[in-house]
Amino acid sequence: MKSYWVVRGNILNPDEYAKYIKLAGPIIKKYKGIFLARGGKQIELEGKGYERTVLIEFNSYEEALFCYNSDEYQEALNHVKISANRLVSIVEGVN
Repeated sequence: MKSYWVVRGNILNPDEYAKYIKLAGPIIKKYKGIFLARGGKQIELEGKGYERTVLIEFNSYEEALFCYNSDEYQEALNHVKISANRLVSIVEGVN
């Protein structure tokens, strides 16, 4: 069953965050993740919190977790820790 990374964030240091994006994109693609939304135009209708939303589709919940927990992705996350505040969820889709 398809699963998704739902990432909400506020970028605090665009230059440092760009390093994360440069590393993370190819890693996510390597693990068969497909970007469905990546920081485009958005409006928050119920509450406020994050300026950026990213939605990534994976073939399964296990593949989504495996990618997130991979050594490569965890290395890329070092750039996020000093450049953004994020909320990341992995969500299983519906049939």
